[in-house]
Amino acid sequence: MPDGILDSVFIHHLAFVESPNVGSGTRIWEFAHVMSKAKIGENCNIGGHVFIESGAKVGNHVTVKNGISIWDLVEIEDDVFLGPHMIFTNDFMPRSFLKKKREDFLPTFVKKGATIGAGAVIVCGITIGQYAFVGAGSVVTKNIPPYGLVVGNPARLIGYLCQCTKTKFALNMQAGECPHCKTKNPLSKI
Repeated sequence: MPDGILDSVFIHHLAFVESPNVGSGTRIWEFAHVMSKAKIGENCNIGGHVFIESGAKVGNHVTVKNGISIWDLVEIEDDVFLGPHMIFTNDFMPRSFLKKKREDFLPTFVKKGATIGAGAVIVCGITIGQYAFVGAGSVVTKNIPPYGLVVGNPARLIGYLCQCTKTKFALNMQAGECPHCKTKNPLSKI
């Protein structure tokens, strides 16, 4: 464990954590590897067999389920859920024999409160909006608006979902108040 890690951080004895930038209350499970310049916020849960590359940023209260790789230039904001074995990419046109520089890779942004379902694939260079919801197994190739609900391959927008996940709004709605949690969902800004 690197110097500077807080006592309130749990690191499984079979995890390999090189970064001192791990927030308090975070738990890192077996066979996870966190590289030296990765940043992880407070109260995160980093599952087994997760790889977080130098340059990746994970916000506060983020759940990263098992078998996920978070590459350099992937930025995950607070309160995000990443389902098991979902996939981020960071090279839109990979070739093994080409030696690329950091500027050759495309950044990906996952905004506050978004959910990415199990086995989904996120192609690099896009933004997943605040409280957006990506269905399991979807292949996301373009930006998703805030509160957007997408499914399929390629992923397509089928509506909007309240942050409480109990109310789905139609594609043509301008705004909506959730009858369950009373949140006013700003669909008109989409």
